[in-house]
Amino acid sequence: MLSTMFTSDVRQTLDQFRRSVDQMFDSFYGQSAPAPAGSSGDRNWTFSPVLESGWTDQYLTIRAILPGVSEKDVRVTVQNNQLVIEGERKAPDAFQKNAVTQIAYGKFYAAANLPSGLDVDHISCRLQNGMLDIQLPIAEASKPKQIQINSSEDRKAIHA
Repeated sequence: MLSTMFTSDVRQTLDQFRRSVDQMFDSFYGQSAPAPAGSSGDRNWTFSPVLESGWTDQYLTIRAILPGVSEKDVRVTVQNNQLVIEGERKAPDAFQKNAVTQIAYGKFYAAANLPSGLDVDHISCRLQNGMLDIQLPIAEASKPKQIQINSSEDRKAIHA
């Protein structure tokens, strides 16, 4: 019980600190902080989803963790070798007023710089169980090619 109370107290302190820092930046920049690179307009997003990535021989896969978001509320774009994921997680009707939650609701934004050598014309996206999986095929010109090594049979025999 003591550890639960301590964890809750630390979480509340960190939340209060985050709100204070947000207010400081809001007052420094005016009404809102500057927009992230590649986003449109003012900073009006609430959170950035967690991103992870991995490679295979065929694809670069980027995963965004978006629980509670439907495919109609997400937009994925690629421009200037940057993948942008933006959308909105809407709060349930019961959470509109007088709610206490640790889940961020509102608009979200995440961007990832893409390496060269990807075929951005054939990207596929799938949102399932709160996981947005984006597959970017590796261009054929960028895939490794096996080079055959020829051996020379010009060996001279040494007689003893």
